[in-house]
Amino acid sequence: MSPSSFPVPGATAVSLVLFMTVLAARPAPARAEDLISGIGLTELTVYDQRPAPDGLMSGSPHVHAVTDEGYYVMSGKGRVELHDLKDGFRSVDLLPGRYIQFPPGVVHRLVNADHLVLLVVMGNAGLAERGDARIYFGKNVDEDPAEFARLTGLAKAKGLEGALDRRDAAIRAYTGLLELWAKDRTAYFQELARFIGVHMKAAAGLRPGFAEAVDAGPVAWGKRFQKRVEGLPAPSGEGSPLLHTPPAGTTLGMCGILRPVTGFVPVGPAKDAELRK
Repeated sequence: MSPSSFPVPGATAVSLVLFMTVLAARPAPARAEDLISGIGLTELTVYDQRPAPDGLMSGSPHVHAVTDEGYYVMSGKGRVELHDLKDGFRSVDLLPGRYIQFPPGVVHRLVNADHLVLLVVMGNAGLAERGDARIYFGKNVDEDPAEFARLTGLAKAKGLEGALDRRDAAIRAYTGLLELWAKDRTAYFQELARFIGVHMKAAAGLRPGFAEAVDAGPVAWGKRFQKRVEGLPAPSGEGSPLLHTPPAGTTLGMCGILRPVTGFVPVGPAKDAELRK
């Protein structure tokens, strides 16, 4: 079944406004033109401050509309649970050195078994902050924009406890999705299609922002690569190397504590002594 064929309720202007309000609280992206090929990079420590209602340390289950995502395991152990309309549910163990990636339209949840730290690769540095992700809270919340906005805004309102409360609300609904997988596959796929369809329809209203980010990132980088090839043997003569240093603060994401790779500075001769420190 293609996303365009999902039976979903109509997206309202109110729901889109609430959706964008929630997303405004998410971390500022690196400029798409800075990171190679317009990707996004983030260090992620999956929540392990307290267990979710199902007894597991985990992030919030969610889905992306148009962005590919990948996880490289830097340290620790855990797993990622994946749900898609072709194969349904499966779980993949995450161990140091492993890398997994998946396309948009795959509902996913990270589980932290032992201090799981990942390097997250996003297909575009700007899309997640422009409305590309939606947390799974179940049908009742999807049909109540005010409650959806309240739940997604908990991290901004209450800090870490709010982020964990938001996760807990998502897991209570997600447990029902897993039960459907175990007991009623037809109902499982219907619910999965419903949720993915709700997000895809809402995301369709955000096309201009998506297009802007894609043009500034992968499209611009593709043109840059082509120009380099066509200009050979002459050097490209582009700017300085860029440096990112980890910020002192962190961001509360859907899956855990985030340290996005952003805030680049040019590396030139004046920086040499500083870099040797």
